[in-house]
Amino acid sequence: MAFESIVYEEDGPIGTITLNRPDDGNMFTVQTCFELRDCIEQIRRETRTRVVVLTGAGDTFFCIGGRKDGMEETNLYAGVLPILDVYEAIDRLQKPVIASVNGYAVGGGNVLQVMCDMTVAKESAIFRQVGPMMGSFDAGFGTWYLEDLVGKKKAKEIWFRNPKITAREAMELGMINMVVPDDELRQRTRALALEIAQRGSFALASIKAAFGSRHGGVAGLARMAHDLLLRGYLETEESAELADAFKARRDPDVSRFGK
Repeated sequence: MAFESIVYEEDGPIGTITLNRPDDGNMFTVQTCFELRDCIEQIRRETRTRVVVLTGAGDTFFCIGGRKDGMEETNLYAGVLPILDVYEAIDRLQKPVIASVNGYAVGGGNVLQVMCDMTVAKESAIFRQVGPMMGSFDAGFGTWYLEDLVGKKKAKEIWFRNPKITAREAMELGMINMVVPDDELRQRTRALALEIAQRGSFALASIKAAFGSRHGGVAGLARMAHDLLLRGYLETEESAELADAFKARRDPDVSRFGK
């Protein structure tokens, strides 16, 4: 997969997506959002990888939000930075996504790591929500999912006061999972990804779908039922008998089911 503002690489069962705009804080643009979305959707359709790592290029920035340069002057969707497409793609991907935070995770960049299933951060990383300071806000993924991690009162403080949060503080709050020395971030992230990759992929997908269904409404429930549970049902004798009877235009023998 070839992209302009991100880099995608595979290392055995691990797929790594790198935001590749280090000279601009790895900020996402319209192009970056669409490339992230398309990359994740392609990962969804392949069976080579079992875990995805999301990180930023360089040693200073994970991601410090988004730029709206070059967007259409309209109130319609074309005038909105399509980052929600990225958050949704991460949420519905049936593979665990690990954020490897290599620097500042600010604004939409912090929401991006919040949306990932797990987060490993280097010691010097900084986390911050700055929306109300600069005339913006995230009244959706960035609030609900942060509340799940740190609790309602703390999530409101993070959004209302916009404090800088160190990696250690973020881990104590439950916002991230692990803090590692700066020079060990890549190898420790890889070790975690390999550990998770040894688990059952169907079980991991089911667990992730179960967590996602809480906020996903009918879409979340449908993903659990259609993508996961339905596959198991289709392998049962009941499903096979009903399908065979329908094709043969006969009444199914249901006497042996439901026992």
